[in-house]
Amino acid sequence: MHTYEAKVSWKRQDQQFVDNRYSRGHEWHFDGGAVVPASSSPYVVPVPMSIAANVDPEEALVAATSSCHMLFFLSIAAARGFVVDSYEDKAVGVMEKNGEGKVAMTRITLRPEIAFGGEREPTQEELDAIHHASHAQCYIANSIKANVLVEPA
Repeated sequence: MHTYEAKVSWKRQDQQFVDNRYSRGHEWHFDGGAVVPASSSPYVVPVPMSIAANVDPEEALVAATSSCHMLFFLSIAAARGFVVDSYEDKAVGVMEKNGEGKVAMTRITLRPEIAFGGEREPTQEELDAIHHASHAQCYIANSIKANVLVEPA
């Protein structure tokens, strides 16, 4: 078992609060020292109460899913003798009402573009198998209800 911690910090400062027009800008602090400026999504809470340049929880979920899949992909590819030169994913999450009528992230589509080096590249069947194994082992994909689709470029 492992535990993971993050500190989330927000302060009202001199804004009103009960009028619901306060800033949703806040910070995520991680144990390695990284501090990420965060906010609600401007799709959920309009600007200026949201800060569009900051990371919102919905984007973070999509990025975490993509990152987890990539890290397993790289590890599995290396174990199978394939050299990955680059990996870029333009992941997309869809927020909509789910079957229970609740707004949820219902689908995350990963669209990795992978460049291989070395003496051999995986066949399409081998590539599909690495993606399948990556998805099956990804902690984030195993933790969420959303369908995670992988559509390699």
